[in-house]
Amino acid sequence: MAPGAMRTALTSLADARPVPYWLDDPGRPGALPALTGDEHCDLLVVGGGYSGLWTALLAKERDPGRDVVLIEGHEAGWAASGRNGGFCAASLTHGFANGLARWPDELRTLEELGERNLDGIEATVARYGIDCAFERTGEIDVATEPYQLDELRALYEEATALGFTGLELLDRDAVRAEVDSPTFLGGLWDRRGVAMLHPARLAWGLKRACQELGVRLYENTRGLELARVRSRGGMAVRTPYGRVFARRVALGTNVFPSLVKRIRPYTVPVYDYALMTEPLTDEQLGAVGWKNRQGLGDSANQFHYFRITPDHRILWGGYDAIYPYGGRLSADLDHRPETYLKLATHFFACFPQLAGVRFSHAWGGAIDTCSRFSAFFGTAYDGQVAYAAGYTGLGVGATRFGGEVMLDLLAGERTERTELEMVRSKPLPFPPEPAAWAGIGLTKWSLARADARGGRRNAWLRTMDRLGLGFDS
Repeated sequence: MAPGAMRTALTSLADARPVPYWLDDPGRPGALPALTGDEHCDLLVVGGGYSGLWTALLAKERDPGRDVVLIEGHEAGWAASGRNGGFCAASLTHGFANGLARWPDELRTLEELGERNLDGIEATVARYGIDCAFERTGEIDVATEPYQLDELRALYEEATALGFTGLELLDRDAVRAEVDSPTFLGGLWDRRGVAMLHPARLAWGLKRACQELGVRLYENTRGLELARVRSRGGMAVRTPYGRVFARRVALGTNVFPSLVKRIRPYTVPVYDYALMTEPLTDEQLGAVGWKNRQGLGDSANQFHYFRITPDHRILWGGYDAIYPYGGRLSADLDHRPETYLKLATHFFACFPQLAGVRFSHAWGGAIDTCSRFSAFFGTAYDGQVAYAAGYTGLGVGATRFGGEVMLDLLAGERTERTELEMVRSKPLPFPPEPAAWAGIGLTKWSLARADARGGRRNAWLRTMDRLGLGFDS
């Protein structure tokens, strides 16, 4: 790296606050009291991120008379739901290509359900007056290498042949007319399938809507243990200061260890990091363009995601995906200066016209990933407990669908959702250590090597592809 580029990146980080931009908001609601004593309810939801909040809200919308309690170990929206990039996608399968590779026979149904799910999110935001800057802008996958342009063209042709519309293939001039970077060679624009939003405000808005419908929320109340209570015909969850007795339980804990222990090998935590710039000046905005405010992501295996906010900041995240040995979750891993510096360097390589821009915030945190990259579902305790997990960074939209699935499963209903092979099947679990560490490390090395070699995948990656395994940031 040239000394000048290093100085530019270092200087840009000097004032960056080590907190998520979205949570650094004067409108952040205060914490609700913890549960002290015992509670009784029809449905207990464990987890106050998107997964739990959507489940509680949908449960009350389906049956206003249902008594619902939600417990959250910290504050609603404080973890992945409050610090992600704000890409709310219709895809339930972590993208069209992943869905086509895994569930080709039901992809049309999955895409239709995903479109209806995104429409449902938009309707909910309007119905409850949730001020989360929801914008149906779409997303552009950009190519920065010739082989990526070929892959995007092939994906476009495949989707078009199957009857899917709404995609637009962009050449170099067309994509740079939308967002100007000398690194962009072309792109594929999904015009309707992705919305941009303020992720923390969505979580806070869902929290308020749940309260308005009568959900009893307790924050700073961690679920410690799940057990059947035969004398009561239901379940009990122990908390630090009491217990919750419920007829049914929905688990939306995602990256945190599941209260159903046999589910834990199906997910591992991966730490993801992001930067947010200061607001751009009019001159800087003019140099970049970006008038249509789409989300963007490059097409490398180790990819960046980036978007522009209503106050003209650019969020720049991704690339590094850090797996801690043993799946360790620690606040010490939420910040990684070497990744921040790497991201800053990549940012100015993408947008050299923004040299001199500084970053106001730098943050990271864990997301859950599974071996098929998209959520999986199931029940325990003879159908009295349901779970959804494994969203792999694409849960802003798909968690609402996951809430619907959990409620269907708890009701014992056969629905269009529960009949899906995607819902009825499980990903392959991760092996125990040290095999997980070695396998993930080798996969990451191989992905980086493929990016450097024109997309050519080595024998390890080809084997992972055949087994339906992989690793994604």
